[in-house]
Amino acid sequence: MNDLAPADRLAPLQSSFRVLIVEDDPDMAAFLARLLTNEGMAAQTVNDGRQALASVMETPPDLLLLDVMLPEPELDGFQICERLKSHPGTAMVPIVLITALDDQQSRVRGIEAGADDFLSKPVKREELVARVKTLRRLHETRRELEARRLAAEMQRKEALHKAFARYVSPRLAERIMSELDDPFRGVAHRLTVVALFADLRGFTRLAETTAVDRVVGMLNEYFAALTEAAYRHDGTIFNMAGDSLLVGFNVPFAQPDCAARAWRTARDMVASVDPLLERWSGLSGDSPAGVGIGIASGEVILGDIGSPHYMSHTIIGDAVNIAARLVSMAQPRELLVSGPVWEALRGTVPEDAAESRGNLALRGKTEAVPVYSIRL
Repeated sequence: MNDLAPADRLAPLQSSFRVLIVEDDPDMAAFLARLLTNEGMAAQTVNDGRQALASVMETPPDLLLLDVMLPEPELDGFQICERLKSHPGTAMVPIVLITALDDQQSRVRGIEAGADDFLSKPVKREELVARVKTLRRLHETRRELEARRLAAEMQRKEALHKAFARYVSPRLAERIMSELDDPFRGVAHRLTVVALFADLRGFTRLAETTAVDRVVGMLNEYFAALTEAAYRHDGTIFNMAGDSLLVGFNVPFAQPDCAARAWRTARDMVASVDPLLERWSGLSGDSPAGVGIGIASGEVILGDIGSPHYMSHTIIGDAVNIAARLVSMAQPRELLVSGPVWEALRGTVPEDAAESRGNLALRGKTEAVPVYSIRL
């Protein structure tokens, strides 16, 4: 009498709402399947608990009609319901228990197992259709809400990705998003970084005598070249002001070779800006002299700093201050580094490429700071 094939031999389902019927009585299974098919739903049948678990785990249905009394005494409907409701992949599948047991204790057991509804045998057509339609509406509402939630989550992640991409290289932005942990936490905290300041020597004087549109275009080209160099070595951009750029290393993720990354960034910055200077000189006969760079290491505070109207996520501290003092002293194509940075670079930078500038008194420092000059 049952003209329905087992679940593993069924043709692909066409309905968008799929019901799995777990019933060992073939006549009852066929009856329930016909009722659901007539309502425009797709019905599958299995006749024991193990098939039911395998089928649901492989492809969770939109609704499960589950007979309580099944052939295996060790795997009845209550136990199947408990297993499915405790598994993250199937916990949201609505389950209707079908039972000939009409006592209150069985109902309580079903509720404790996580059942969403009950049908008593013999099953009445009107009751079955009404309960299934109600659960279908709930399922579709839940699915729509989940789709909206996922869409909102995707929009949030895209917005975060764009925000991160303003500060860090695409590679670091992808890492941040994959770990789903915001390293730019709202709470300020201390950490050790290598700070790099780059400044375009002679640009201020040139800007005073150059058309505004050309000045903006030159700055955009200049910052694009510096940013690409910083991103190439996973530096984090913290500030652009005038023709100066502040880049941090060892933030937001630990970089054991942060000093070497900063040095390679400085080298690439100079190499990237030189062609721009040549082109600008060819256009007007005048151009800035070149990039000066200062690098220092030390403890800083990372956090959101500003006013209620304007906020900047940046680093402040000794390393930033020393790097700023060094860049103000650096000549075009010169890199000035503090003593700790030079010690970290020994073996990476050729000895003959560096020269000690001695212990220099820097504004804001009570003690002289050892400074080294590296030719770029």
